[in-house]
Amino acid sequence: KEEDIEPLSRLIAPLAEELAAAFTDIPIAVGEVQERLTGYERIRQCAGLAALRQGIEKVAPTRTTVLVTGETGSGKELVAEAIHELSGRSGGPLVRVNCGSIAPTLLESELFGYEKGAFTGAQSRRSGYFECANGGTLFLDEIGELPKDMQVKLLRALQEQEIMRVGGTKPIKIDVRIIAATNRNLEDMVKNDQFREDLYYRLTVFPISIPPLRFRKKDITPLALSFLGKLNQKYNFKKRFSNISIQLLNEYPWPGNIRELKNIVERAVIISSGDEIKPEDLHLLRPTNPVVPAEQAAEEAAPETAAEVPDELPSDLNETLEKLEYHYLTMAYKQEGNVRAAAKALGITPSTFVRKRKRYEETYGNKA
Repeated sequence: KEEDIEPLSRLIAPLAEELAAAFTDIPIAVGEVQERLTGYERIRQCAGLAALRQGIEKVAPTRTTVLVTGETGSGKELVAEAIHELSGRSGGPLVRVNCGSIAPTLLESELFGYEKGAFTGAQSRRSGYFECANGGTLFLDEIGELPKDMQVKLLRALQEQEIMRVGGTKPIKIDVRIIAATNRNLEDMVKNDQFREDLYYRLTVFPISIPPLRFRKKDITPLALSFLGKLNQKYNFKKRFSNISIQLLNEYPWPGNIRELKNIVERAVIISSGDEIKPEDLHLLRPTNPVVPAEQAAEEAAPETAAEVPDELPSDLNETLEKLEYHYLTMAYKQEGNVRAAAKALGITPSTFVRKRKRYEETYGNKA
């Protein structure tokens, strides 16, 4: 039917991109339909997110608050988009707020708005993000960065479904669904008295955890080809990956997840000479003998015959693991450019990052 053509075109778009990347000598018109892919349709492209997609489908039609957790660059905002699109609020606004990018002194006025004359410079009334999202969804990214005083006010807004503008005297009723996201361990923050326990339980009614890209090996090649197809169209190129480049992309641990993959593909497209993207164009920093994480190993198919297990561990095991950890610390710092971002990408605190790197540099130097 006529109404089926547009959604069908959006579903076919990723295949067109993959064909365009693989058969560069054949002019395939990818078109612009891939730009209109919804968040849910982009998640459907990833076979490794099948279980996550089922969770999205179940919770989307409800009003339930959702907490999305995952490493930096894993696609938390994409999950929020998918939930909003599948909900009855899809006709309303989806307002995105990065709690970590707003100065603590401005958070209350940004979230709840303010009245004229509430403070110096408040020359007129202004609605906050809650009011802007009325009838729709409010996505609060980096919720773990909220100061304790703002956590109290957010909890009150969630419980009462009403807010008070800064300088206001009357509460304002709101109809907003909250989707929060973080790459931090809120449970540990609760134990360390950094995050309110009551707010934590209010947010975790329906938690969704995004597995990192290194545990979803089958998604790496399709995602890389998808990014490459869009870049070929954008720059009118006919680039393609060499077989070794594809192999290296699949071996790399991706501490920055999908965002890092997208950036590396774009950089490789720009700096590569000729139509083939070679390994040296990727600039991947990876261990000579990468260690397969336990979670990934459990996910992959087991061999037909069990391998022999050694009676004792090698004597240099601790040194090997320390060198590997030192490698990842160095790699993250080179890619992110500063300690805070590198620590965030690895899921540790900046102080832990500095302490570990200093100790390993004194022990191994440039030998790791």
